[in-house]
Amino acid sequence: MEFVCHVGTADGQVRRETRSAPDEHALRAELDREGLHLLGVERSRTGRLRSAWRGLGRRRIPLPELLVFNQELAALLKAGLPLLQGLQMLASRQRHAGFRALLEQVRERVKSGVELSEAFAEHGDVLPPLFASSLKAGERTGELEAVIRRFVRYLRLLLESRKKVFSALVYPAFLLSVSAVMLAVMALFVLPNFEKFYQDMDLQELPRLTQVTMGISRFLRDQAVTLAVAVVVALVLLRRWGATTTGRVAIDRAKLRLPVLGPVFHRFALSEYCRSLSTLLAGGLPLVPALEISTRSIGNAWIRGSLEPSIPRVREGQALHSALGESGTVPDLVLDMVEVGEATGSLDQMLANVSDFFDEEIETRMQRFLSLIEPIMLIVVGGLVAVLLASVYLPIFSALGKVR
Repeated sequence: MEFVCHVGTADGQVRRETRSAPDEHALRAELDREGLHLLGVERSRTGRLRSAWRGLGRRRIPLPELLVFNQELAALLKAGLPLLQGLQMLASRQRHAGFRALLEQVRERVKSGVELSEAFAEHGDVLPPLFASSLKAGERTGELEAVIRRFVRYLRLLLESRKKVFSALVYPAFLLSVSAVMLAVMALFVLPNFEKFYQDMDLQELPRLTQVTMGISRFLRDQAVTLAVAVVVALVLLRRWGATTTGRVAIDRAKLRLPVLGPVFHRFALSEYCRSLSTLLAGGLPLVPALEISTRSIGNAWIRGSLEPSIPRVREGQALHSALGESGTVPDLVLDMVEVGEATGSLDQMLANVSDFFDEEIETRMQRFLSLIEPIMLIVVGGLVAVLLASVYLPIFSALGKVR
């Protein structure tokens, strides 16, 4: 349920915000935790806009599209173009249909008097939570252009980190796929021809290795449809289970336990967290709201759940490095750097340094992974091919030996 509320801040300002909460009581409790005083509240009337948007299909806006939009918006604001005119220009040039419809709705909301951050916050299910919060921080400090440019830098670094991880996994995935296809072709098409050849030769007894290989080939050939259906059903069930909270946490935790790749996923999640928190703090957002938003931005559900208890601890007055240390998922080196940042008043810069450190470590570990996985996969695939060839030609060599 959404509410449009007027809240008073500790410095005497009055703001109009749109908040999501189960009921008004929960809304008041949330505002009290943030140190805000509720002056007035009414039910949101944006249901018509939201229903129209749902008809377009709620898909997340691609980060590259969001990056280009923010670059152009910052340039237009720096040139002195009015915000409404800039939004209209960018919406008309947008090729992504969903993003274009979103920008048109945002422009209409801003035209009616709603703040830009609030207009984008209404579409938080398709945009990163960090985006609207960064805009809100820029509106509070009067440095909207600078905050947008800082968010652009955040997106660039995030996309670059993801690109490095995915590009490092492309070659192993390609090699594994080609190997699987090659072995399937040999098992389903090549070995049956040799089996018929052995029957024509009237060989009474085949070597043990050949019998096992032919048995596996026969099983795969006879049960191909059943196995294909079972794999598809298993993938569908796994995807549905992964969409649940329990399944997502279990899958993400299993990723962290993978050999070699587990530490990479762990550091990538912490890099996302530190980068988001650094961006929000540098934009002027208070620590507790910044922690709430940056925690939600973590892609790994298990790490996100382990860091969530640190938010109430910090709200109660505990130091950030101490609260993060109790989660058990943050390395000691990071805790030391956060403690130094808190002591020197440069927490945002220190968190950015931590994120850069994680990015470098991820790249190093991925290079090490590639240097290990390529020869291992070549040895394994070569070994399997050698076993198949040996099982195919052993009966022929055996028959030739008996003839001699």
